[in-house]
Amino acid sequence: MTKLSDPNLTGDKEDINNLKDGLCLMTVHAHPDDESSKGAPTVAYYAKKGVNTVLVCCTGGEEGDILNPEMDLPEIKENLGAVRSNELDNAAKVIGYKEVFRLGYRDSGMPDSEANSNPRCFWKADLDDAVSKLVRIIRDQKPQVIITYGAEQAGYPHPDHIKTHEVAKTAFFAAGDASKYPEAGEPFKPLRLFYTVWSRDRFLSMHQKFIELGLESPFDEKWFQRVKDRVEEEVTTTIDVAESASVRRLALLEHRTQIDPKSKFWFGLPDEVLDSIYPYDDYHLAVNLVDNGSEPKSDLFEGIFG
Repeated sequence: MTKLSDPNLTGDKEDINNLKDGLCLMTVHAHPDDESSKGAPTVAYYAKKGVNTVLVCCTGGEEGDILNPEMDLPEIKENLGAVRSNELDNAAKVIGYKEVFRLGYRDSGMPDSEANSNPRCFWKADLDDAVSKLVRIIRDQKPQVIITYGAEQAGYPHPDHIKTHEVAKTAFFAAGDASKYPEAGEPFKPLRLFYTVWSRDRFLSMHQKFIELGLESPFDEKWFQRVKDRVEEEVTTTIDVAESASVRRLALLEHRTQIDPKSKFWFGLPDEVLDSIYPYDDYHLAVNLVDNGSEPKSDLFEGIFG
């Protein structure tokens, strides 16, 4: 049993009790709700198989817009960071995360905003400081597989998503290097780094189903032009998450400030249709350090243990 001594790294439990000798999957996200919209069914799928599942959230999401009219209240706005922290915990339980860590940075807001110049925000954070915090968690939790975002963020260039990519990729390599951050624990080398991919196929499938059912699609021509212009990471790995597809929808609903339960984008299709329309999560394999050189197509851990 290990305790994390750095007060800036907070887990759900003071004592870290996990499957250190087994498989571990870690996801690194920018804000509360990103863990629900990106890959939640994958995490639920592996959690049910007994894989140790760990979430690292880089910011508190203090700058998030309140999109649910029922939550657009003065007391919510004044305490948005605390509210979103509670939402994150609730969603993590729905998904099946065994551990949740917060790096403790403030939401950076969008470029040129007041929040983006706040010295406490993630965008302004010293890279070494942020990487050191994440390396400490990686070395403690020992994930063979880490999931985060790719470098291409043209579709939604939020500073915190860009910084998350930089910090996660740097920490991925630094964690196994004994010369880097010796104060952060014994070296541990993760084996695979994946980037989440929102594939065109997913959105096209949803749009076509709206039309088929005679419903108004939220995907207009402007939206499809945005998708067309986006440089998308190549899909290398597709996980069949049919048995846990509903988890994305249920976890998103826990983020009551950020997700309007009447949103056509997220919930415009009937639940049973939404859960079955594209029962896959897509990823780009960015780094593969598995000695046998296996290229995972349908399992993030394929070939890791022979």
